[in-house]
Amino acid sequence: MTTKKDKLPRWDLKDLYHDPASKKLDFDFKKCRRDANAFHKRYFGKIAELSGDELVGAVQLYEKIDQLIARMMSYAQLCHSTDVLSTEISRFYQTTQETLTEISAQLVFFKIELNQLDDEALKAKLTSSKLKNYSSWIRDLRMFRPHVLKEEMERLLQDKRNAGQGAWVRLFDETMARMRIEVDNQHKTVEEALHDLSDSEPKLRKKAAKALGGNFKKHIHLFSLITNTLAKDKEVDDRWRNFSMPQSSRNLENFVEDNVVEALVNSVQSAYPVLSHRYYKLKARWFGKQKLDYWDRNAPLPEDDNYTIPWNTAKEIVLKAYQAFSPELSKIGKTFFDNEWIDAQPRPGKVGGAFAHPTVPSVHPYLLVNYMGRPRDVMTLAHELGHGVHQVLAAPQGHLKCNTPLTLAETASVFGEMLTFRSLLDNENNLKRKKIMLAGKVEDMLNTVVRQIAFYQFELQVHNARRIGEISAEQICKIWMGVQRNSLGPSIRLHDEYKYFWAYIPHFIHSPFYVYAYAFGDCLVNSLYSIYENGWEGFENLYLNMLRAGGTLHHKKLLAPFDLDASDPEFWSKGLNVIVRFIDELEKLE
Repeated sequence: MTTKKDKLPRWDLKDLYHDPASKKLDFDFKKCRRDANAFHKRYFGKIAELSGDELVGAVQLYEKIDQLIARMMSYAQLCHSTDVLSTEISRFYQTTQETLTEISAQLVFFKIELNQLDDEALKAKLTSSKLKNYSSWIRDLRMFRPHVLKEEMERLLQDKRNAGQGAWVRLFDETMARMRIEVDNQHKTVEEALHDLSDSEPKLRKKAAKALGGNFKKHIHLFSLITNTLAKDKEVDDRWRNFSMPQSSRNLENFVEDNVVEALVNSVQSAYPVLSHRYYKLKARWFGKQKLDYWDRNAPLPEDDNYTIPWNTAKEIVLKAYQAFSPELSKIGKTFFDNEWIDAQPRPGKVGGAFAHPTVPSVHPYLLVNYMGRPRDVMTLAHELGHGVHQVLAAPQGHLKCNTPLTLAETASVFGEMLTFRSLLDNENNLKRKKIMLAGKVEDMLNTVVRQIAFYQFELQVHNARRIGEISAEQICKIWMGVQRNSLGPSIRLHDEYKYFWAYIPHFIHSPFYVYAYAFGDCLVNSLYSIYENGWEGFENLYLNMLRAGGTLHHKKLLAPFDLDASDPEFWSKGLNVIVRFIDELEKLE
C-alpha cells in the first residue's frame, strides 16, 4: 500500500508557464509573432550580403525566437501528455501547434539562405570568431543541403503539417487514450492491460493478451488507415527531398551513415539465435514447457515473489548507483526529485510509456514515467533520469547546439540503467533473486536490441510496400508476424490475435525509424561499460565531456577517446556479446 510518504509525484510546469491562460504565455505568443515578423523583414533575401559578425547577430536572434517557440510548444506538449482526454487541453495543444507553425513560417527562409551560400563564401564568414561558436550547427544544417526545397514549398509543407501529419498523429494518440480493455470485469487503459502481461498470474496474462488483441482488431482498419496515410505522406516528402530510401532521412537526422545502421541491423539479426532464440528456449524450460505463449514472454519467473519497490526506495536505489559512478551525475539527478520535475503517477488520460522532455536550455527537462513498483519500473526511472541529466549537462551549449541525435541521446539513459542494474546485482547475495534480476535485465536488453531491430525491419517493409501502393490491414499483419517469428524464434508461440499488436506501438506513428536508436544506444553503452569496468583511465571525465558536447560532435569523434568506432562491425559484436555473457551467467546459475 502506498503511504503518504511514498505518494507518487506529479510534475509542476510553472517553470514554463503557470497555466494555459496565463498572461505570460499570451505575452510570449505576441512577442514571438512580433519578433519573427521583424526578423523576416530585416533579413529575408539578405543573408549572403552579411559579414561574419553581422551573420552571427542574425543567428543569435534566430536562436532566441526559436527557443521561445520551443518553450511554448514544450509546455503545450507536456500539458497534453498528462491529460489527452481533456477537450480543453486538446484544443489548447492544437491551437498552440497551429499558431506556432504559422509564426515559424516567417523563419523558414533563414536556414534555406544559409544553405544556399557557397562553401567559399561561408568559409570567409566563419573567420568571425563569434560565428565559429555556431560552426557545428551550421555544419549539421548544411548536411541537409541536397534535400531542402524552395522557401515557398518549405513554408507550404510546414503550414499543412498540423492539418496533415499532425492531425493523424493526434487521432492515433486520442484513440489509444480512449480505448478501454475489459480484463476480469475491469475496464483498463491500454497501458494498464499491457502491464498485466508481466503479472505473476498466468490466467491474467492470457486474459489481458486476448482482450488487447480483440480491441486492436476492432480498431485495426483505423490504425491501418493512419499507418497508410502517414507512410504515404512520408513517401511524398522523401520523393520531393530526394531521399532514396525510407530510412535515409532519419539516418541523416541522426548524423549516422546508412552503412553504419546497416551494419548494426545485420549484426543484431545474425545474433538472433544466440540472443533471443537461446534465451526464450531457456525461459520455456524454466516454465516446464517446450514453447512459451507470447503473453508469457515478459512473465516473471516461476520463483519470482513479484515484490514491489516503493517510489522513495526506487529513488534511493537510482541516486545511489549514480553516486557510486559520479557524484556530479547524482547531484544533478537529485534536482529532478527535489523540484517536481517528474510525473510518475499512472492515471486515465495520461500517455503510456515514459519520456524525458528537454524543453529549452533556459529552463530544465521534465520526466514522465508510469511507475507501478516493478523492478523494471526502477530501470525505467534510471533510464529517463539519464536522459534528463544528459540534457542538463548539454544545456550550456545553447538552444541550437545542445540537442543530440537520437542514436547518441540514448547513451546516458542506457548507461544510467546499467549503473543501476549493476549496483543492484552486485549487492544481491541470494542466488534465486540474482537469477531473477539477471533474467529481467536480459529481457530488457532483448526488448531494447532485438525487439527494436525487429520493429525497424517491420517499418522498413511497411514503408517499402507503401511506396508501391496502399497496403491492407491483412498485409501489415502478415509483415508483423513474419518479423516477430524471425526475431523471437521457435520457442515463442504466436497466437492469431497477436498479429494486431503492431497497432499500439507509438513510435511507428510519432517518429518513423526512431526505433533502431535504442539498439544503437544499447550496444554503444555495452561497449562503453566494458571499458569502464576494465578501468579505462579518466573514464568519468571523458564520459561527462561526451554528454556535455550535446550535438556539437558526431559519433566518430565522440567515441574516439574510448578507441571505439561504430563503423567497425566488431564494435556491434562487442556490444552484443555483453548480452551473450549475461545469458551465460544465467545458465551457470542453473
